This record gives sequence, C-alpha cells and structure tokens, in this order.
Amino acid sequence: MKTPKATPEVKLPWEISADEIAAILAGAHANPFAVLGVHKSGSVYVARCFIPGAEEVTAMSLDGTVIGDLVLQHPDGFFAGTVSVNKQVPVRYRARRGDAEWAVTDPYSFGPVLGPMDDYYAREGSDLRLFDKMGAHWIKHEGAQGIHFAVWAPNAQRVSVVGDFNGWDGRRHVMRFRSGAGIWEIFAPDVPTGVAYKFEIRGQDGVLLPLKADPFARRSELRPKTASVAASELLQEWEDAAHLKHWSETDKRRQPISIYEVHAGSWQRRDDGSFLSWDELAARLIPYCVDMGFTHIEFLPITEHPYDPSWGYQTTGLYAPTARFGEPEGFARFVNGAHKVGIGVILDWVPAHFPTDEHGLGWFDGTALYEHEDPRKGFHPDWNTAIYNFGRTEVVSYLVNNALYWSEKFHLDGLRVDAVASMLYLDYSRKHGEWIPNEYGGNENLEAVRFLQNMNTRIYAEHPGVMTIAEESTSWPKVSQPVHEGGLGFGFKWNMGFMHDTLSYMSREPIHRKHHHNELTFGLLYAYSENFVLPLSHDEVVHGKGSLIAKMPGDDWQKFANLRAYYAFMWGYPGKKLLFMGQEFAQWAEWSEEKSLDWNLLQYRMHEGMRRLVRDLNFTYRSKPALHARDCEGDGFEWLIADDHENSVFAWLRKAPGEKPVAVITNLTPVYRENYSVRLPTEGRWREILNTDADIYGGSGKGNGGRVQAVNAGGTIAASITLPPLATIMLEPET
Repeated sequence: MKTPKATPEVKLPWEISADEIAAILAGAHANPFAVLGVHKSGSVYVARCFIPGAEEVTAMSLDGTVIGDLVLQHPDGFFAGTVSVNKQVPVRYRARRGDAEWAVTDPYSFGPVLGPMDDYYAREGSDLRLFDKMGAHWIKHEGAQGIHFAVWAPNAQRVSVVGDFNGWDGRRHVMRFRSGAGIWEIFAPDVPTGVAYKFEIRGQDGVLLPLKADPFARRSELRPKTASVAASELLQEWEDAAHLKHWSETDKRRQPISIYEVHAGSWQRRDDGSFLSWDELAARLIPYCVDMGFTHIEFLPITEHPYDPSWGYQTTGLYAPTARFGEPEGFARFVNGAHKVGIGVILDWVPAHFPTDEHGLGWFDGTALYEHEDPRKGFHPDWNTAIYNFGRTEVVSYLVNNALYWSEKFHLDGLRVDAVASMLYLDYSRKHGEWIPNEYGGNENLEAVRFLQNMNTRIYAEHPGVMTIAEESTSWPKVSQPVHEGGLGFGFKWNMGFMHDTLSYMSREPIHRKHHHNELTFGLLYAYSENFVLPLSHDEVVHGKGSLIAKMPGDDWQKFANLRAYYAFMWGYPGKKLLFMGQEFAQWAEWSEEKSLDWNLLQYRMHEGMRRLVRDLNFTYRSKPALHARDCEGDGFEWLIADDHENSVFAWLRKAPGEKPVAVITNLTPVYRENYSVRLPTEGRWREILNTDADIYGGSGKGNGGRVQAVNAGGTIAASITLPPLATIMLEPET
C-alpha cells in the first residue's frame, strides 16, 4: 500500500509550516528535537522524520510493532503522521524506495543522555570523569544500542555529527544543545563502533567550518586521514596490581629510576621499513629494557598527530593513541606487559600548545575556544602553534581530565610534561610589545601556574603511584615542591643545567678541561633545589647536534672512553637517569624519526662494550642504595676531590643511611695515573665495583686489580689508587 500524501489544500493540526520543513531539510533548524521524533499534538501523538531517498515510511516501536504510516510532506524525504502510542517513545522507521527497504531508528525520538548535574559539573570544571561523557561512547539508551556523541562548542549556531553511518550528511544528526554547559549531544541508535566521524559545525555567522575531529576521541584514523573513530570501552585484563601497589606506596625520590627514552616509530622497524605494532614492539622492547636494567620506558608523545617529523609534539588527538601502531588496546597490552616484569611506562604529554590543522582544536566553534583570541597570548612563535587558554575553566578541565584519563585507562606510571617554561612565561620567545603582562605587570603566566598546580594536585590525589616530570629549562622556583608549599606540584624536574654544562665540558679537548673545571662542579650548588632527573634526551641528538659519541673529542678510542667515563659520572651523580635510545650503544649517526636505529653496530666490540657498560651501570645503580636512595637529598653526597683542576679528576662519596657508601672517581684526561691518593671515610679494603676502562667495555684494561686498600696515615684515611685514562671507577667497602 502506498503511503498517503498530504494535499496542499488540507492542513492537519499537527502539521508544521513549510518554512520549518525547509529549515529541517537545510540542517538549519534551531531545535530539530522540538520537531522530529514523537511529540504530543492535542490528543494525538505525531511522528516526524527526515529520511533522504525514502518514498514511503512506516513507524514502528523498537520491538517491531507497527504504530502508523507516515505522510510524505516534502519530496526530499520529510515525513509526518499520527502514531498509535500513549507517550513519547523511541521509534524505528521502515523506509522504502521502489524495491529497496531499510530500517532507520530515529535519534530524535530519544531523550538526552546527559543531565543537569553533568552540565553543572562541566561548567564548574570539577568533573574529573569528563572522558566518560564527552566524545563518542557506545551505550544502551532507552532500549536501543548506539553511540552517544557529545562535544563542547558553546558559540556554534549548529553542530552535527557526520560519518560513514549517515553519508557525512550534516542534516541527519543535528545535535541537541545544552545551553547551560555549551555542550551538544545526540544519541545515534544502531551506529556501531569502528565508524569514522567528525563534527560539522556552523559558526555564529552561519558559515560552515572545516569538519572537526572529536577533541575527546579515543581513536583516530591513520594519517593522512584525520577523522575520529568511535571506539568501544577499552577492554584490558590488567595483571599489574603488584606493580601499581609498589609505586603507590613508595617515596619515588628514594627509588632507583633509570629511564629509557624511546620514539616508538623509530626504535626498530619491520624489514620493509613499516612501523611495528604495539604487540611487536612489546615483544622486542620490553625484554630489551629488562635485560638492560632500565626501570622505565618514556615514550615521546604517542597521542594522535598528523605530521611524523613533529615526533608527536604537535598533537591533534590528545585522548587517542596514534593509529600508527594499531588500536588503543594494543597500547594497553604494552603497558600491562611492561608492568608484569616491573617496567614503568611514562608518556610525554603536551598541554602547552596544539597545531593549527583545520580539523583540530583551532577556532573550534568559529571562535577562539581552546586558545586565546589575541595572538600575543594565543600563538606560539617558535612552533607556529596555538597556546591553550589556561584561564578558561573548560579548557583546564579538558587538560586535567586528559592527564587523569591516561593514568586511569592505560595505567601509566608518569607524565613528562613538555615545554613547561613556555607555559610559565608570557614573554617566552617574544620581543618587547609582543606579549601582555599579567594583572600585576609581570611576565608570569598566572593562569598556567594555577593549571599546573591543579593538574598535579588532581593526579597525585587520584593516582598516587603516578609521577609527573617537568621539562622546565629556567630557574623557576619550587617546580617539584608541593602545591601547599607554594610549588608547582611536580614530582620531578629535568635538570637541563646538568645536561648543558656536562656536555659542554665533555665536548672539549682534555687539555683544555682544566680551565673549565667548574662546569662539572657548579651543578652541585643546586643539585638538591629540585627533585631532578638527569636527561640525555632526544633534544641533544637532533637538528645538527650529532650523536653523543660524535660530540666527544679525540680519536675513536678516546671518543668511546670519554663517553664511557661520562655515563658512569652521570650514573654516580645525584639524580634520576634518562638516556635516549641509541645512545646506550653509541650510535654514530644523529637520530632520525624516519628509520630504525643502527642496531648493526652491536656486532662491533666498542659499541657492544658501551651497551654492556650502560647495562652494568643500571644494575649497579639499582642494587646499591647509596647510589639512588638519596638522589634528591643533600646528605647523600660528599665531595672527596672537587678542586683538582690540573689533573681534571673528580671524586665524591654517595651515601644512604645504614648502607655501604660508594666512592665515584673520574679521570677526564687520557693520562694514566698511578698512586693517586683519594680520601675515603673508612679503613680497609674497598672493592672496585665498576671500571669503565675494563676490557669488557672496550677499554684498555687498566685498574686496581679489583681492590684498593684505605689506610690511616696521620689521622687521614686515604687509598693509593690507579686511575685509568678517560675513565670512571666506583669503589665500595668490602665489609
């Protein structure tokens, strides 16, 4: 039977005007939920729908019961008619065109998913589980399965979700506006997980913006595609209770922490040059780190990003693990596998800025929503990126929720927060007149300070086992001090001064080092002002800087000896350790994100020797509490020799209460020194627990035969020691 058509001469009471129909067909209606779906009109209930391409439509309840035939009111597919129901209910339509027939469940016949309290907490910024409400979530709602979409776009005239499921037609799923929170939402029944989608946004001026990816998307398409992907709730059987318990109950400052910094796309690759999947990476990287003695893996940003050479630091999907290595579940399996063998996972996190790709956060709803409108506050000149508006409650909530999201959903052990200095200073990389002072006339970004304090307070309260680490390159005070003491609240801070000064010293020819002795001693003046991580990071081996081995002076033998001595100097120095991949075996080439590390070098004795040394340094550092238990406290360090400029020799004692001390002695000239006197705290035999000049590491094999004798001569306890050339040794009392 053909669906009856309304005649223009007869207008039924429940029919709407031609103008309203035209607005629905154009996707321009101010409130389609007031028109479409099921509504009471007088004593009857009416169903209205827009199904492009349909010629006939029958309305049914969700269980398939026919409740009425609808009237075609516009040839483009607008139907309406009375239905035999006694209340507003979800409906499903059977649409027909010729011999074709298909079912459509009406999204406009469902009530909202979010409620007034969601609006209130979102507006207040106190909702710490926004990631379970915003974005795309597969749920059961009012008897139907589907995807609930929600997005913040308070200044938009209209927002639609478009995707594979509706032919990317912005008229089909125009969203409901929750004016109290500026959030748009819609429940899209029958839409499965795995579909690609974006938001079609019409700005206040009525102009359609470029399609926007979902800021809360948990999964994205593989670049160069840029759509979000509706993902199901992350399913992972976690087996890391013991690991999480350990880190939540310990003082991390007093634990051994040695971090292997990794770019997931170039540590290793398949034979054809393609990326490893998370499972393939787990099978290779986790056992490698266990064997090497590292305690943590720190990934350069793995959040979704469009441009490979950005290394992930210009992210467009802060909630989505990049599709380059597979689905999000793969990353969860990686973290679970690492935790099962005691390896922590830290993620580089970028809340400082975001790229201006048209599908990203920039001018999201036609206004400066996530960024500042004034480029003096909202544009980053160094990276051509937009700066988050840390003064806007919803933006702060978005970022704080993201930190909590990674900690909760993926069990991360830490966040290394990138470019903190660029956040703290309003005049960062800006000339006079290019920045706006704060309310007190200063250059401190007080809004960013409050954001960082808020983020750290929240994450340590919700996830006490997690640590946050600041990459902060200035002398901003109390970066790693508690918020209640006026600090920023980070757990640790990268010691950029150590990295800069020591690399400056080590790059000099040994004959000149005596004139720059203070470059290695100066750092101890501030070594305990923060909880420091000593970083030899990716930043030191890119952009023409060369690899660490290439920075060392001298012939090849001296280069390797210098680097071995330097590594042991660093592992004996107070502070947690971080080493970028490839430097553990002295890769000659500067790092490139485009290819795998040069693993073939390990067939050569000197490179394999370097790897063995780093491995032994890690296990020595971890097994000797004197080397790690007071990394962040001044009572764990004592100079033994600080002023031997002429010989470029340094010696100090590392200590921890109730533990054997460790003496660290470094000779940074190629001169072999015999009978060199070093003061030690106790008499008796001291065992040589590490010597970077050992033959097994590629050295010359000079040393002390494994032991030295400390004797008391005239009230001074000292040992006569052989110092190998360009080497560091470590000594420990035998008893």
